Amino acid sequence: MKLQGYIFAALAAATYGTNPIFAKPLYAAGLNTDSVLLFRYLIAILMMAMLMLWQCYSKKRPLAEMFKVQRHNLPQLILMGLLMSASSILLFISYNYMPVGIASTLLFVYPILVAVIMTLCFHERLSWLVVGCLLLATAGIALLCRTDGTSGNKDGFYIGFLSVMASSLAYSIYLVGLNKTRIRTIASLPVTFYVLVFGSLIYIVRLAFDTPLTIPTTPFMWMCCAGLGLFPTVISLIFTAKAIQCIGSTETALLGALEPVTAVVLGILFLGESVSPVELIGMCMIFVAVSLVVKRRS
Repeated sequence: MKLQGYIFAALAAATYGTNPIFAKPLYAAGLNTDSVLLFRYLIAILMMAMLMLWQCYSKKRPLAEMFKVQRHNLPQLILMGLLMSASSILLFISYNYMPVGIASTLLFVYPILVAVIMTLCFHERLSWLVVGCLLLATAGIALLCRTDGTSGNKDGFYIGFLSVMASSLAYSIYLVGLNKTRIRTIASLPVTFYVLVFGSLIYIVRLAFDTPLTIPTTPFMWMCCAGLGLFPTVISLIFTAKAIQCIGSTETALLGALEPVTAVVLGILFLGESVSPVELIGMCMIFVAVSLVVKRRS
């Protein structure tokens, strides 16, 4: 059960790190942040619905049983959806002001925030090994945050920095909420489905009253939207929910160290970004921290 949880958490982090390679081409083509995220969520909702329908058919379960949630769980599901959407908006805004590798690595402060929230609010005890791994992973992240990212528009960089920090806080509260509210007892598929449904309302409201809607116009742009809906959304959220059920919020967050590594590697391969020897050392430090936590529990 524990090893399975670590595998789920690693897969969730790695797939979430694919955000930039699908989002940046859409930005370059002229789509705005809210439009990108709206199509991401709508496609993800469609994929989730199809997956849940398939489960109903294959397991011969009533359709209402798969989609039904208790009324008293709706406020928590709405809150989780709004938190996830807020985190997505803020992270995608940061992509406009800094390299995606730096934005994704800065987002990784969320394991520290999760550990602090769990300790202060729920009196969870942190072992010295977990604390040491958090520090080691954080040091690795610091090495990954390249100084050349600040050499351009410093005001823009600060906007990106504040955006990604706020995104990290929203995601931290989301992870804790999945673990410490009644929705922990709900299966991961319906939780993910309703988080996406309620989360999409933010983009619908913003596009209706504030931001113009821009629509993908080429097959490649639609493929990027589908990639956003599948990998960093459906797959990542399902595995995150499953991991939290197995190993809890703190260690699921810690294995999120694989996310910035994924983002940096994909940025090099697909977006033309570069990596230095110092950044390679930072990646190694992150992998060591993750490996130590997995070995401790497996």
